[in-house]
Amino acid sequence: MRFKIGFEKEDTKKLHEFWDEIIRSERWSEGKFVKMFEEKWAEYNNTYAVAFSSWAGAAMAALEFFNIKGKTVLCPSNTFMATPLSIIKAGGSVEFVDCNKDDLCMSVDDLRQKIDIYKPVVIWVVHIGGHIAFQIEEIAKLCKEKGIILLEDCAHAHGASWNGRKAGTWGNAGIYSFYATKTISTGEGGMLVTNNVDLLEFAKKYRNYGKFDYRIQGLNFRMNEFTAAIGCVQVDRLDEIVAWKNEYAQKYLDPNFPNRVNFPEGMVSGYYKYIVFDPIEKSTGKVYDQPCHRIMNKDYELPSTDWVAKNHWCVPIYYKGG
Repeated sequence: MRFKIGFEKEDTKKLHEFWDEIIRSERWSEGKFVKMFEEKWAEYNNTYAVAFSSWAGAAMAALEFFNIKGKTVLCPSNTFMATPLSIIKAGGSVEFVDCNKDDLCMSVDDLRQKIDIYKPVVIWVVHIGGHIAFQIEEIAKLCKEKGIILLEDCAHAHGASWNGRKAGTWGNAGIYSFYATKTISTGEGGMLVTNNVDLLEFAKKYRNYGKFDYRIQGLNFRMNEFTAAIGCVQVDRLDEIVAWKNEYAQKYLDPNFPNRVNFPEGMVSGYYKYIVFDPIEKSTGKVYDQPCHRIMNKDYELPSTDWVAKNHWCVPIYYKGG
């Protein structure tokens, strides 16, 4: 399969109608379609939603709202460097947690130990490859018991659910990415989801310089109307895309790759990646092959993270890829 953006040709007409409306309105930012995209995403995920120009802008809004400056935040080492870099840019100190070998996501056992050592104020959990972290319930419970803020990196998790519950709803906030390779994409863009009304209002001001009282010292992380219009079209296709990927995986891939990530009962993956634990000839590479604790020269060992980096591969699973 070759890479193909999950966008249907028959939606082109509708998208151009949206873009024509934007051009006629002469309101290319802070208009109807950003609000529509937020409303659609909020309804889909059963949360409030705030659109941003990038995952990074949404992540920074959450981290600054929870005031991590000078404090420690824990995150898995098996993630993209965007996650720890967001902590550093928000003025926090980052330490890393090991992952599980079965789901590639944060290990609650190692998390308990790291909480005792580092006394974090925030924990980033990362949903890897399109599925929800298998131990998200235990992680959320632990954070609640310890009074720790839980943030979910949902950059891979479009359309993922567990017994109907969507990624980003276990923590205090979830952050999605709409980068060009994602299950649904707007080219660039991000979305913050939360049930915290105060964070919702903070995020809206943070993305727009703190206008108009400037009590919030934000910058420009606004999503433009043309990008938001793509998002409106894409949200309506998300269930269809996820259903197609799941059917393809079950019919064509699962019988050939028994040594793969196997999901708990009730979990639906968005299949951003199809992850196996055997070398394959036509792999699309790995989710991550460089653990963040290695990149940042941390002087401790995370054995499962190192094992995962060396022992997983991704089978092509692109939506209707040729």
